[in-house]
Amino acid sequence: MEIVGCNEEDYETLAGIWERSVMATHNFLKEEDFNAIKAALIPDYFPNVDLYAIADKGVYAGFIGLSSDAIEMLFIDSDRRGQGYGSSLIEFAKQRGAIKVDVNEQNPSALNFYKAKGFHVISRDETDEAGRPYPILHLSL
Repeated sequence: MEIVGCNEEDYETLAGIWERSVMATHNFLKEEDFNAIKAALIPDYFPNVDLYAIADKGVYAGFIGLSSDAIEMLFIDSDRRGQGYGSSLIEFAKQRGAIKVDVNEQNPSALNFYKAKGFHVISRDETDEAGRPYPILHLSL
């Protein structure tokens, strides 16, 4: 397992991981919202974070996006969940000063994962950053 920096050449691969991960974990998303977020990944979201992928034998198993002291995104390919990739990415992020993360309230497995890594809920928003009806929990170490 190794963690590598990503660039524009990796965006399509990362978008595929994002899609498979979200399909497996975000069953609360409406189809139109899923499609809108997917369409914004490459032009809007990926260029605005420092992206790192975790690779196993040269194949990306997941990725994390960091900005300042926050984890902005963390997605593990649907067939690679539960194998330690997310934990490794969290430790990597902590070593780089990450102390905050936001999580969808409707994704209890993600919330439990972050709590197990030492994060705790500090506040809640009724909607996501785009005003969609998906409550967001703000967590901190």
